[in-house]
Amino acid sequence: MKPTTYPSDLTDARWALLGPLLPPDRHLGRPRKAGLRPIVDAILYRNRNGCTWRALPHDFPPWRTVYNYFRRWRDDGTWGAINDALRGAVRREAGRDPTPSAGSIDSQTIKATEVGGPHGYDGAKGLTGRKRHLIVDTLGLLLAVTVTSAAADDGTAAPRVLAKLDRDSYPRLKRLWADNKYRNHALEGWMSEHGWYVIEVTSRPPKSGEFRVIKWRWVVERTFAWLGRCRIHSRDYERKTESSEAQVQISMIQLMLRRLAGEKYRSPFRYHRTAYKSAA
Repeated sequence: MKPTTYPSDLTDARWALLGPLLPPDRHLGRPRKAGLRPIVDAILYRNRNGCTWRALPHDFPPWRTVYNYFRRWRDDGTWGAINDALRGAVRREAGRDPTPSAGSIDSQTIKATEVGGPHGYDGAKGLTGRKRHLIVDTLGLLLAVTVTSAAADDGTAAPRVLAKLDRDSYPRLKRLWADNKYRNHALEGWMSEHGWYVIEVTSRPPKSGEFRVIKWRWVVERTFAWLGRCRIHSRDYERKTESSEAQVQISMIQLMLRRLAGEKYRSPFRYHRTAYKSAA
């Protein structure tokens, strides 16, 4: 066990939920020198705090070992499979069917670093970086994620994330809510060929300049806010977009594990409040 416990470390209740979902030991090759729990703790630590792999504290397993597990589970779809399994469990606990019948789609533009990989300029937001395209259910839980250059138009890039929705996995899906960016002729042509659901564009009332909460469309915005709790998402630090997508899945896995374990989110930091004496 590590001598120091970090806020991002798995509790016993969360590990009991996550452990059975991880890939089993391989029958061939050398046995593992590090246990899976400290490796997962190290991956969650980086996801939560946004440090580089080499900057992982020394009481975790070697950073290269941790990175190799992250990369292996990224490439073989383990992170996506865990996200799907936990999402079904959270929905059942909430009294819902494991598969959703509706959801929301939207994108978020964030700055990128100089490490390379796809990036571009989003003229509407005035940012150079990447876009996260998310599809979530009505609870805000992740269904699919794709990361592209920020220059990609939402409607034009939508088929890349929509293609990750499989009809066998989501047979009840009937509707996705979206904003005006998804009123796109190319997207409509793709939907007519591949979609078994409809994309319903919901707009603000005409001549309303003030901020309005649009019914059901706000759910995906709340998911973006949840992701903002993890510093790894303050910018896109990854060279490969596949790694960026895996980090989104890991953040949602942390959130769902906390819910299933019955643990509420509590920030480990509080500003000091000066005690003032009341006047006599």
